Amino acid sequence: MTTRRLITISVPPPLLKRAEQIAREENRTKSELLREALRFYVDTREVRKTDMRERAGVLIDAIQNRTRGFPPKQIRKVVREAVEAARRGKRRATA
Repeated sequence: MTTRRLITISVPPPLLKRAEQIAREENRTKSELLREALRFYVDTREVRKTDMRERAGVLIDAIQNRTRGFPPKQIRKVVREAVEAARRGKRRATA
């Protein structure tokens, strides 16, 4: 027997409007739509965490390769630039 618990969430009005629109288009309730979204989030969480660890490893390798023999001040600059580029979802051009 499946049991369900009622929860209350708050969402910004534009997101609610979009969820309502999608639910109507798919002939579903908002609850069904949000349950599916939550299931997807939970099911893909490990993949996203692994992807973030892999990207962090690539970032560390790139920093180490670019900073051999550099003074600490220059290393901090390269690290800061690499982190900012990673946050923007872009790769930093090689120096």
